[in-house]
Amino acid sequence: MASPAQNERLTRVGPGTPMGELLRRYWHPFAAAAELDDLGIKPVKLLGEELVAFRSGNGGYGLIDRQCPHRRADMLHGIVEDDGIRCSYHGWCFGASGQCLEQPFEDLANPKARFRDKIRTKAYRVEEKAGMLWAYMGPEPAPLVPNWEPFTWENGFRQVVYADVPCNWFQCQENSLDPVHFEWMHRNWSSRLFGDGSYGPKHLELKFDEFEFGHIYRRVREDTDKSNQHWTVGATALWPNAFFLGDHIEWRIPVDDENTLSITWMFHRVPVDREPYVQQRVPYWKGPVKDDQGNWITSHVLNQDIVAWVGQGVIADRTEEHLGQSDLGIAMLRRSFDKNMQLVAEGQDPKGLIRDPERNMCVELPIKHREMFTSSMTLAESRAMGDALAYRLNRPDYQHQVGQPEAVKREYQVAMGMIPEDAEHTI
Repeated sequence: MASPAQNERLTRVGPGTPMGELLRRYWHPFAAAAELDDLGIKPVKLLGEELVAFRSGNGGYGLIDRQCPHRRADMLHGIVEDDGIRCSYHGWCFGASGQCLEQPFEDLANPKARFRDKIRTKAYRVEEKAGMLWAYMGPEPAPLVPNWEPFTWENGFRQVVYADVPCNWFQCQENSLDPVHFEWMHRNWSSRLFGDGSYGPKHLELKFDEFEFGHIYRRVREDTDKSNQHWTVGATALWPNAFFLGDHIEWRIPVDDENTLSITWMFHRVPVDREPYVQQRVPYWKGPVKDDQGNWITSHVLNQDIVAWVGQGVIADRTEEHLGQSDLGIAMLRRSFDKNMQLVAEGQDPKGLIRDPERNMCVELPIKHREMFTSSMTLAESRAMGDALAYRLNRPDYQHQVGQPEAVKREYQVAMGMIPEDAEHTI
């Protein structure tokens, strides 16, 4: 059971809060790169701050305060220029660094004053990696955007998938270190919803470990033993706000204290007859969390997770909970956040920052059955391997989240060789 003070520390992310200051030491994905290619300008709310992301004419990215520092006009309606973005109200132009580059009337009326040199707007670093745009909102020197091992894999179809989750981010992240919910929510409850109502294998033993880039849970179920990679490798709660399962990473991005942006980066290794495969553009899409009648969607794994997260309340009241043995990982995670918030308060680096470019060439992580995602196989071989490991691999549909658009589904099925490029229908 958490104290009121700890619950406050763990959930509040605004500037100046302990958790907010900790999270600002890390890079956070906030959009697909292709989204800025399509839109040019995108509203972004991140860690409680209202911002605007843009891609300038020279190809660079910017992330600045949504309100113009002149008269507080909305920069979402700005005019993208070659070197920045111009406020549509009075024409003040700002570069990605936040520096004012031009003030049309002021520059004409009093050019010697160079008033523009005195004006900056809030701006944050942006980098592109793995088809996503990442923001850094902390002090310099910035660490490197982690180049996680799956980002280096070749011959893969990737996609970026969003969901808007109306609750605090931390209860979403705690799910990443909660193995028993798989038995009940994703197996037993799913069976009641869509199957025969049978119960799946029970968890018999759990173990939780901390490592440099997060925490690992290991489990033994009735259908496995300690030789199984569920125990020898485990699954990773990726620090500070993601869940890693080999072929995909799920980030729980704090929008503000009461809203979370779920971002999933998904990788599908294409069949050997499609190699070499080079994806020119990573598609993106947003899935719904409620149906047309306003009911929560429960058909897919992440949608089921969302039902659990929001069911805890907008901000979970941890002073009313009763933790058991299955929650030892949750307690470990909270202690780790308390420790790292204290390190930041003392002026030290928190865990998991990467500053060595050579090390960042490929940051390896624990990956169960790595061969499923890195080996050259036929489509039938990959599916058979997945079936043998109880992993539904490389099927026509997107199993993790509802709502994949037909255009993305077609692109995926063509890339995987499931349908020809001129097919009239998807599978």
